[in-house]
This record gives sequence, structure tokens and C-alpha cells, in this order.
Amino acid sequence: MGSQYKKLVPCIYLYKGNAVKSLSDITIIDTDPVTLAKYYSDNHGDELLVFDMSKGDTEHEEALDIIKEICKAVEIPVIGAGNVRRMEDIKKLLYAGCKKAALNYSKPENIELTEEVSKRFGKEKIAACYARMETLLEYKGLLEEFVDELILVEAATLRESLNEWDGHPQILTLLPEVSLDKLIEILSSPAICGITGYAINENARELSAVKSLCQGNGIKVNTFESSFHWADFKRNSDGHVPVVVQDYKTGEVLMVAYMDEEAFQTTLHTGKMTYYSRSRKELWIKGETSGHYQYVKSLTADCDMDTILAKVSQVGNACHTGSYSCFFNEIVTKECAETNPLKVFESVMGVIEDRKIHPKEGSYTNYLFDKGLDKILKKLGEEATEIIIASKNPNPNEIKYEIADFLYHMMVLMAERGVSWEEIIEELAKR
Repeated sequence: MGSQYKKLVPCIYLYKGNAVKSLSDITIIDTDPVTLAKYYSDNHGDELLVFDMSKGDTEHEEALDIIKEICKAVEIPVIGAGNVRRMEDIKKLLYAGCKKAALNYSKPENIELTEEVSKRFGKEKIAACYARMETLLEYKGLLEEFVDELILVEAATLRESLNEWDGHPQILTLLPEVSLDKLIEILSSPAICGITGYAINENARELSAVKSLCQGNGIKVNTFESSFHWADFKRNSDGHVPVVVQDYKTGEVLMVAYMDEEAFQTTLHTGKMTYYSRSRKELWIKGETSGHYQYVKSLTADCDMDTILAKVSQVGNACHTGSYSCFFNEIVTKECAETNPLKVFESVMGVIEDRKIHPKEGSYTNYLFDKGLDKILKKLGEEATEIIIASKNPNPNEIKYEIADFLYHMMVLMAERGVSWEEIIEELAKR
């Protein structure tokens, strides 16, 4: 989402494994912060701000584990804040999966870290929390050069910020309960990039309606805006358009359904795949009964404008039989080698992980697991050296063989340490 959009950002205050009400009120509102985060993500939150309010190293490590799970569960960027004392803490938040990590500008040692962490991780990954306008003005030059976003944690300072700050970098402000008119007024300020806190959390279910209100008031927000009108599609004799539904991560085809105009508009408005049920002759929000929602990632029309390809994030299974995909009745097949790199990696990884659970006598993979981590690391190091040696050889085939050996041993290490290809791909995609 570009900076031209104003953001509505739910916030989780993480304390002793629970989501609590605010930075100053530790009343528990949810004992499952990961599920709460997924709820905020699924209901049109643009990003998610997570404050780690833990006390002590043990609690802090537990909080980081929860933040990591949150980052894996949601499909919106996460900003990590709280408990930052040194560069290592910023690194841990970013390595947990956060898009940004926030420095606390009420702590002088955090201010001193600004330039170092910005140069180390990139300005776009650094935010700064502040409560006093004086702090903001005193360190204006530092913030402009090394910080991508400001987070105002004290609502009483908001008016000063709107009046005295020129909007570089922009401010994401925590807000208590506020009227919709006031929310629109605040978002209209050039100094503000978004709103977070109680005002958003309490309206999480209605964020699509809030965004519609913002649009009606000339405020650009992140919504599904179709490049085509329903009239642009070539409908079948019943006035419907078929929709092919695909998993946006794997490319697997999940199902085929139909849309009428109401289903099309509802899908755009809610971000949840909605169809027209020809058997029941009614609107059908996929997952409304089962909980197996499909969240829209993209909608694309074919060359004839008579079919829609929907790429979705699928919750649970797409098929009513319990199968992930509706396409499982094999009619005819011709054996061929898999050429999708990720599927090949996942297939090999699946064999390696199976060997770990179900050892096979004489298996080299089980030999490595039995010898332990040091042996695996030794072999990985040897294979890395072989790649370097092979790279000096004019024949590129040697490089191919040595890289394949290295990747195999790397996957053994991944299985040993519980790292998946999906996690690796997600991390690469962020870079």
C-alpha cells in the first residue's frame, strides 16, 4: 500500500501472553493474541501495531514468540514496538517478521540508536514512538533522515502535532474512542498517515464501512477499486460470470463458482469471495457457514471478459467434501517431471521431514539426523566449499551438482531446526 493512502491500523497490547486494553490498562480483552491479530487482518486492517509490554527477559522472549506467530498468521504488515533497549531488540522484531520496528523516544538510549539501526536495517524499517512534541521538534533532523514513520502514543499531544509538525515523516496516532467526524478530520491532516489504537480496535468489524465513509469525504484509503464495471463483463445466458478460484501462494486451482452483479460488488466491498448459488438461487458468501472464508488477493478478467480468475487466501478447505481443492477426481494423467521449483523443494523437504519422523534403515538422511547438528553443519560447510571450488571450473555442470548437494544438506538443517520453505520464501519476499 502506497503512502498516498491513509491507514486504519488495529493495535494489540501484548502483556503476559494476553492482549490487554491499552498501554495504561492491563485489563485482558483476549487470551489468544494470534487469533485476535488474524481477526484484525481479515477485517480490512491495513497494518497491525503490536506493543510488547512484557517485564523481564523471559517474558520478553515469550512475547517475541507470540509476535512471530502473529506475523505468520496475518496477511498485513506488522509494526513491532516496546521493550527496545539495544540494536539486538530491533533485529529480533524484524527477524520475527515485523515490517517495521519502533524506537521509544522517551528513552535517551533509544534515540542514540536511531542512526545505527537505520543504517543497519534501512530507514523504511524504522519507526519512532513519541509522547511529547518537544521531543519531536528537538530531534527533527534525526527523525527526517533516519526514521520512516512516527507513532504518537499520547493523544493529548495530537493537537500540537497537527499544528506544529510538517508531516516529514508522517504520524500514526493512537486514539481513544472518537466520533467518525473527528476521525475524518484527523485523517485529513497532511501530518497524519493513519490512526491506530482503541478507536480502530473497537470498530474493527466495520472498517470497510469506515473506509467507504473516508472515500466519501475525499480521503484516499486502501480498498478494492475495480478497473472494470459489471457491465464490461460478458455474462452467460443467466447473467452470470464464472469464477476460477486459485490459491494465491501455491497457484493450486481450488474451485469454480459464479457471480452475479450483487456478488461481484459484495466481493469488492468486503474483500471476501462472494458468489451466486445457482442451486439455492441466492447470494453466497464463501465460508459464512463453515468459517472457510476466501480473502481476495486479486481479481483478473480473461481476454474475452467472460471469466474471472480470483487469487485468494483460503481459510480451511475450499471443497464441501473436506478436500482442500475441489479438483481431485483424476480422469487421465501423463507422468512428467515436476518443474515448479518451490514444489520440488517442498517435495524433497517432505521426504526429509518424513525420514525424521519415520526413520528408514540405511537412509543417509537418517544417518545425518542420528549424528546430530554438528555433523549436519560440518557437511553443509563442506558442500559450500565444493560450490566455491566448482565455480572455478569452466564446466558449469559441476556448479549445478554442488549447489544441489548443498541445498539437500541445507534442507536437512532446516528440518533439524524446524524451518520451512514457506518461511524462507516469505522472508525473501520482504527484502
